[in-house]
Amino acid sequence: MATNAQNYTATIVVAKPPHDVFKSLSDVSKWWGGKDLEGSTTRLGDEFTITHGDVHYSKQRMVELIPDQKIAWLITESRLAWLERDKHEWTNTRLVFEITPNGDGAVLRFTHEGLVPGNECYARCADGWNTAIKDWLFRFITDGTAHF
Repeated sequence: MATNAQNYTATIVVAKPPHDVFKSLSDVSKWWGGKDLEGSTTRLGDEFTITHGDVHYSKQRMVELIPDQKIAWLITESRLAWLERDKHEWTNTRLVFEITPNGDGAVLRFTHEGLVPGNECYARCADGWNTAIKDWLFRFITDGTAHF
């Protein structure tokens, strides 16, 4: 899927080197999913699911992995029960994390490719990602505080 300026993005700047950011990002159950995550999240081809009751189900496969620089997951299955038009809006979208050095720290840019303002879930999902990336993941990277 091509990069599009309308895709949801979030950027955080942390006082940790890219290697530490990458390591924290790979420990997905600590910042997204918690006990609702099943599967593996560390190697190319790994698959994991996140199931939050009857409300959210998504299955991700790691499709790109550049240590200390980039991780991308393709969402191969999804079901967002609260949607009215297309409960599978996330299917075939990508979650992309790009890490760049920034002095002694790093910048992490997250893009949900395919999550665009025209999607029924956009506003609610953007709010959710803002919390997951800018709060939960930021705190986990900076001070090791796991959300789950």
